[in-house]
Amino acid sequence: MSFMKMLACLALPLAVIGCTPGKQAAPDHAPQGVQSAPAPLVTLPDFSSLVAKEGPAVVNISSTKIVHDSDADPSSQDSQDSDPFYDFFHRFMPNQPQAPHDYASKSLGSGFIISHDGYILTNAHVIDDSDEVTVKLTDKREFRAKVIGSDKRADIALIKIRAKDLPIVPIGDPSTLKVGEWVLAIGSPFGFDNSVTSGIVSAKGRSLPDENYVPFIQTDVPINPGNSGGPLFNMKGEVVGINSQIYSRTGGYMGLSFAIPIDVAMSISNQLRENGKVSRGKIGVEIQELNQDLAKSFGMKDANGALVASVEKGGPADRAGIRSGDVIIGFNGKAVESSTELPALVGATKPGTKASVKIWRDGSEQDLSVTVGELSSSTSPAAEQPQRLSIDRIGLGLKNLGADQKSAAGVDHGILIVKVRGALMQSLLAEDDIILAMNHTDITSVDQFNDLLSRVPRGQTVALLIKRGSSSIYIPIKVN
Repeated sequence: MSFMKMLACLALPLAVIGCTPGKQAAPDHAPQGVQSAPAPLVTLPDFSSLVAKEGPAVVNISSTKIVHDSDADPSSQDSQDSDPFYDFFHRFMPNQPQAPHDYASKSLGSGFIISHDGYILTNAHVIDDSDEVTVKLTDKREFRAKVIGSDKRADIALIKIRAKDLPIVPIGDPSTLKVGEWVLAIGSPFGFDNSVTSGIVSAKGRSLPDENYVPFIQTDVPINPGNSGGPLFNMKGEVVGINSQIYSRTGGYMGLSFAIPIDVAMSISNQLRENGKVSRGKIGVEIQELNQDLAKSFGMKDANGALVASVEKGGPADRAGIRSGDVIIGFNGKAVESSTELPALVGATKPGTKASVKIWRDGSEQDLSVTVGELSSSTSPAAEQPQRLSIDRIGLGLKNLGADQKSAAGVDHGILIVKVRGALMQSLLAEDDIILAMNHTDITSVDQFNDLLSRVPRGQTVALLIKRGSSSIYIPIKVN
């Protein structure tokens, strides 16, 4: 063995670089003359056949938007870079006004064909607000695409080209994905058509800010601008996701990529194809993650489930008898282990459907039935300042709410926090928070709150339902 090859063997696994070890001394515990068994051969996956078979169904998507001079920001870098005369006028005639003009703003992305007659899936942000969408196939043919519909909430778009006998991708089942298994992405990062990158599944069911209805697949597959809308394949050559987002501080790949599960995308595309829009279910609850302290305060053995922080008055959950402080542990026959799972389950349920809900309340499980409504947005105003001050047992300055203050806050009960003492309490509670309930008991006055608090043994944890701005959340407080 050469010296350089020996150095390589010190740095990499033998099976990877094909090093052949020489004779090794037998271990102390092995009989003399008996050599230890060789390490099992480790091989990396070969994606070549998968790429050759499925690559032709992956397309490059170019969207163009005509930007009018009156709509553009004069200081916009895009508008400056798109004008071939900008640099000349800027350098040699800096004070001369430029004539109004229009220019084309272009963006690139990826997509994949799901039907032989030309239906293509991609991300909504790839084609949104575009005046023209062009699809280029791997055989260099180009087509003008028609936008069938898009859903910005899930970042899914369905487009169509006029063509026949097109190659299509097989659709897989994301629920069978295992964390740690190999996956492959094909797309057009920075416009480089049909680029292939690979990695492993890092996590499943990820919830991202403002993306509560998509349980993302997290991978470490290198994804960059232009990969958006491209397919994520498993080792069987099936599409299991649509590459959608990256986590980055620089705008480039940093090892955190997120894909929309293909079952979610196909459900949305079917609705777009049939109705031109997407309808999502809602039950009218605001939920939060359950932790061990909160679970203990509710008498639960584990912290699985979605804690109901508030219930929309008159909404589906309210009519079904669901209350704040309930923990939803099952929906329509499926277990809810985390609060991030519930929005996707409810959102995927057709409005008008009767669904079963399993909750934990008062130390036991209960089954309820709810008629799922249709998702809509709502807001609540913030609370105003109260008039009287009382210091409670745990160091909170509290005041009762007047009728006008309750109306302004959108509540019919509760007390206002105007003072928080102690570093620990300040890390949990804040001035202007409204205490709506202690465990399952609604709070109607400061006196009632202090009376309930006085009955709590020292060292025990209680759950306070807090309204903060337009949101409600349960916070565990240990009573000393």
